[in-house]
Amino acid sequence: MNLSNTSQYAIRILAYMADKQDSTLINATMLADALIIPYKFLTKIMTELVKANLVVSIRGRDGGYQLKKVASEIKVDDILYIFNDNISDKQCLLGIGVCNKLCKCSMHDQWMKPKLQLQKMFQESSLADIAGEGSKI
Repeated sequence: MNLSNTSQYAIRILAYMADKQDSTLINATMLADALIIPYKFLTKIMTELVKANLVVSIRGRDGGYQLKKVASEIKVDDILYIFNDNISDKQCLLGIGVCNKLCKCSMHDQWMKPKLQLQKMFQESSLADIAGEGSKI
């Protein structure tokens, strides 16, 4: 199971911002350089995060971005949902369309327990949990 590059970058961006939440605004160039994310890709991600009300964008020479909510209120699952990258109950591990009790793939029964654990982890983990010193972002 892999997250899309967009979701990976969004989680990294928001975790970085959560770690710097007490500081001033963070501009796009600073984020792109610090996280080694292509600038244009980063700005597209930031546009979606602003639309989703997770980030505030301030324009101008001294502008930048900041979290709109407290880091503990933003769950990883919220971020994945924005980019349609959440783990669906019917998502087939093998990519064979819908997978459920009535129409199982060969890995369905083995995949159910780890899938539920991943869903729970994404729903319960906040930016505050994953940000901080000592964490690789």
